[in-house]
Amino acid sequence: MATSPSPSSGARRLSSSPPADLDVVVPRRGPALVRLGLLAALILAAFIVIASSGKLSAQRVQDWVDGYGVAGPLVFIAVSAALTPALFPGPLLAGASGLLFGTWLGTPIAIISATLGAVLAFSIARWLAHDAVGALEGPRLAALRAWIGRRGFLSILYARIMPGVPYSLVNYAAGLSPVALRSFAGATALGCAPRAFAYTALGGSLDDLGSPEAIAAIVVLVVMGVAGLVLARRGVGAARA
Repeated sequence: MATSPSPSSGARRLSSSPPADLDVVVPRRGPALVRLGLLAALILAAFIVIASSGKLSAQRVQDWVDGYGVAGPLVFIAVSAALTPALFPGPLLAGASGLLFGTWLGTPIAIISATLGAVLAFSIARWLAHDAVGALEGPRLAALRAWIGRRGFLSILYARIMPGVPYSLVNYAAGLSPVALRSFAGATALGCAPRAFAYTALGGSLDDLGSPEAIAAIVVLVVMGVAGLVLARRGVGAARA
């Protein structure tokens, strides 16, 4: 007479088979790491190309743009926006805008340039590696990304205002986060505006640092530094709560 398999043998067969989700999760880590590595390599390559192209400075950017006449502002915006993802210092570009166009025209040009450059870097990170972070994140990182995503606009605004936070790092980190592009662009334009004015005014007043514009620029930088520290303390308190 045939004997039916015992429950214990069936349990052993079930327990020896791999979990159904293991085949889904494990293979995703390799491509995710590759995409993050590709993003890092792309940023590094762009930085090396710009850094090795000679003495690239605000004066050199000014020389590029100087001969374009009325099209100069558009050319400057294009060049400045293209340099931003390559980690070119934003204050130097804003200073060059002041040298070229003066404070009052140079300030909106600097804001537009910085915003477009930030959006370009954001879009590169979003397209290339956003999903890779989701594939690799653990519970803590997932919770942090969700918190940043919920606070979208304010998260980016605080990062723009706080002193010492690298502008380019925020661009790429935001692209890897759930923050919406329109929130990122709006917060970037608003948050970078005061410092854009300050650096543009200083760039346009190098021959007279005692001018009202230069003094106003220094005051703005001091106020922004203090406001950034206050916001940083509030942000830390809110995160702990």
